[in-house]
Amino acid sequence: MNISRNRSLGLFENAQAVIPGGVNSPVRAFRAVGGNPPFIASASGPWMIDEDGNQFLDCIGSWGPLLFGHAHPAVIDAVQSQLRRGWSYGAPTALEVEMAEAIVDAVPSVEMVRLVSSGTEATMAAIRVARGYTGRNGIVKFEGNYHGHADFLLAKAGSGVATFGLPECAGVPPAATADTMTLPYNDIVRLREAFAVRGKSIACAIVEPVAGNMGCVPPAPGFLQALREVTEASGTVLIFDEVMTGFRLAYGGAQQRFAIEPDMTAMGKVLGGGMPLGAYGGRRDIMECVAPVGPVYQAGTLSGNPLAVTAGLATLSLCRADDYGVYKLLDQVGALVANVLREHAKRHGVAVTVQQVGSMVTVFFTEEPQVNNYADARKCNTQKFGVWHGAMLNEGVYWPPSQFEAAFLCSLVGDKEIDLISTAADKAFKSVAAF
Repeated sequence: MNISRNRSLGLFENAQAVIPGGVNSPVRAFRAVGGNPPFIASASGPWMIDEDGNQFLDCIGSWGPLLFGHAHPAVIDAVQSQLRRGWSYGAPTALEVEMAEAIVDAVPSVEMVRLVSSGTEATMAAIRVARGYTGRNGIVKFEGNYHGHADFLLAKAGSGVATFGLPECAGVPPAATADTMTLPYNDIVRLREAFAVRGKSIACAIVEPVAGNMGCVPPAPGFLQALREVTEASGTVLIFDEVMTGFRLAYGGAQQRFAIEPDMTAMGKVLGGGMPLGAYGGRRDIMECVAPVGPVYQAGTLSGNPLAVTAGLATLSLCRADDYGVYKLLDQVGALVANVLREHAKRHGVAVTVQQVGSMVTVFFTEEPQVNNYADARKCNTQKFGVWHGAMLNEGVYWPPSQFEAAFLCSLVGDKEIDLISTAADKAFKSVAAF
């Protein structure tokens, strides 16, 4: 496929003069895979078109929110209708109540909820509330899990931190992470040992129930159950970071899928249907610590703004349609794409492990049969991934430009899209075999 990228190249050069790295989120710069990023001009359904007129099958979905593809008519209609009534009031609205009720109805563990504008805000606030509720300072997080860029959460984080191999983040003082204990993901023995020694000093444990920020890494059998057990026994608040998995793996999120109820949940992405919207919620006794009812302060000028909430409500309505049949479809699409990738890798003799949970998929270039944690992910061959990624892009498939980011498929991936992925993967794995 002959792709011209002259306009994108020019824009990237201009961007680097006025934006650090030329991008507003590091992974978008394509440094982990080589080459230069296409600058997107428009998108519809599962397709994006760049400034040079090239069409790409979007396997990122704005990093998770777009369960129904780009520019869904129902979301457009709802947003346009709200635009005519205004898009930010800084005052309470009926829409906020409707969204809060929808979340409480959907997520098994949530009795009260507060809306914010991003996943980072949601996780940061949830941890503050957990600390206020317990009177403790300690935090447990897991290697390779990324919960946003708050200082105290950037210890051994995934996402862009993993992509660029940063051992630590400049500007984060040691004191900021002094109370953060980082444990290996999926290691039940280390988990139990840590809580046996320090459990009574830990305010909260935060986890991605399905990791997506070191690539797609599912929880090992018994891991989430063990985490629930040790946190409950020690009076520690268990926080599920469902910014990625909420409303994507099931309407009630990963906690519904795995039948584990945390004490608090952070949400985002699908919740806003592509608009900036996040939320955190949980048990009533914990959430009543939040001001103005309780002593834990958290606020936001644009929190619950009517435009984002409208887009989110329209998206959640689509999720509920057809008795939640979209989730069965997404599972089928994810499994089909994963199998196509495995078949082409095997055909060309390229060692990979393809991991998939629902519509989240990652191709790990490793000879190991399973990637279980951050250490396993870090051993994967990122150079081969870069070759593969470039070949996929050249064939019109826009895959995440990092070995450490999951792909997010949408419900509109059908036969035409699967055929394109198959054709592209055949050529891409052939390129890797010759590398």
